[in-house]
Amino acid sequence: MTTKNSYLVIAGITIVSFAVGFYFYPLFPAEVASHWGMNGEVNGYMPKFWGLFLLPFLMIFFSVLLFLLPKIDPLKENVASFRKYYDGVIVGMVLFLFYIHLLTLAWNIGYRFDMGKMIVPPLVFMWYLLGIALPKTKQNWFMGIRTPWTLASVRVWDETHAWSGKLFRYSAAVALIGFFLPPHLMFLFLIIPIMFSAIASAAYSYILFKKYGADNKQTINQ
Repeated sequence: MTTKNSYLVIAGITIVSFAVGFYFYPLFPAEVASHWGMNGEVNGYMPKFWGLFLLPFLMIFFSVLLFLLPKIDPLKENVASFRKYYDGVIVGMVLFLFYIHLLTLAWNIGYRFDMGKMIVPPLVFMWYLLGIALPKTKQNWFMGIRTPWTLASVRVWDETHAWSGKLFRYSAAVALIGFFLPPHLMFLFLIIPIMFSAIASAAYSYILFKKYGADNKQTINQ
């Protein structure tokens, strides 16, 4: 997907999100359910306007922010080399927000389901999508496993991201098992693999740096 097509997809999703919000606005009470606990019960509310439009506004904010960051990155040439994966992550994030938006609307118009369970698949999808993008990610300021050790060495960056991409994908597969488990186990199967893959990636970058040290290539620190 080209950057132009990414813009069009995101614009379309955002417009639909606002349109759906305006459609349901007269039908909603003054306060709407906006937060659910692990047991799937509502434990938070917000005013109708923000309940219907907060996520669409977040789509605009994050999309504009993330599309602007490559333009100000000192290593923008590196970002250009994996731009389709960068754009794919942004589109995935907007789809994730859109999905949560639809779930929130569905609950507030009377449909009942286990919100905690329904959120597992898109979270797993986003983590798996990152696992696909990481091996293609080149050294930059805004996306990837940005530790002091990956930022000091191109080799450490590349090897860390190649390894972490696999780990993120495996972690996503394990986390998906949580969808079929009771709430307390579901939470553990979701959080532990994700936290482990993030922490292990940082630790692995340190191990590689101790092995290779800083290199003489043009890195962020130079």
